[in-house]
Amino acid sequence: MKFTRKANANWKGTGMEGKGTISTQSKTLDDTQLSFKTRFEDGTVGTNPEELIAAAHSGCYTMQLSFLLSDAGYIPENLDTEARLTFEDGTITKIHLELNAKVPGLAEDKFQELAAKAKAICPVSKVLNAEITLTATLD
Repeated sequence: MKFTRKANANWKGTGMEGKGTISTQSKTLDDTQLSFKTRFEDGTVGTNPEELIAAAHSGCYTMQLSFLLSDAGYIPENLDTEARLTFEDGTITKIHLELNAKVPGLAEDKFQELAAKAKAICPVSKVLNAEITLTATLD
């Protein structure tokens, strides 16, 4: 399978005082605000690149794990993943994935094996140049 996805960003002004928008092909983000405040402070109106990377990583990882579980004969009742991205001195240094899962009939050792494999082979994990860690809890 091969496909291409696209997104667009627009910025006007300086890095600190300027403002911008980001849009995605699906229109999930459609002229969504970007600003210094939403990136480096606690601005809540808009988004930022690091938040979008964390969202992409948590979504990709969770879907990858779902495929692995299904291939192994398990149907996940619920997979909930939080990605916490650390930005230090101009670099994304690490992302920690925190998984809470409910998968009927799945043994703990098999769960940990599949959770770790999903982290390793998720396409977003593979593209990131950062330390990626995982804590996986099976309910």
